[in-house]
Amino acid sequence: MLAGILLPVLSLVMLHQIFNLLEKLGGVSDTGFSPNFRERTLAILAIAINLVLLNLFRKRRWELAMRGVVIATTILAAAWVGIYGVKLF
Repeated sequence: MLAGILLPVLSLVMLHQIFNLLEKLGGVSDTGFSPNFRERTLAILAIAINLVLLNLFRKRRWELAMRGVVIATTILAAAWVGIYGVKLF
């Protein structure tokens, strides 16, 4: 379960840093998008990174580890809906 939480958090930090660097270099722009579009999208991408971890655990037949990652992913997805769902619906 710890890996299922740490991997998305570290991925989110890394994605934010990449986009901040690209923004400083003039490679990306957020004009024309809805408010907090980049933040929402990067957060959902970071949660989706757990699919790689799930696939790795599935190949190794580590069912209990998979269960922890699924629980962590569900918690993170519920948190995403709780934070950004109000603004979307």
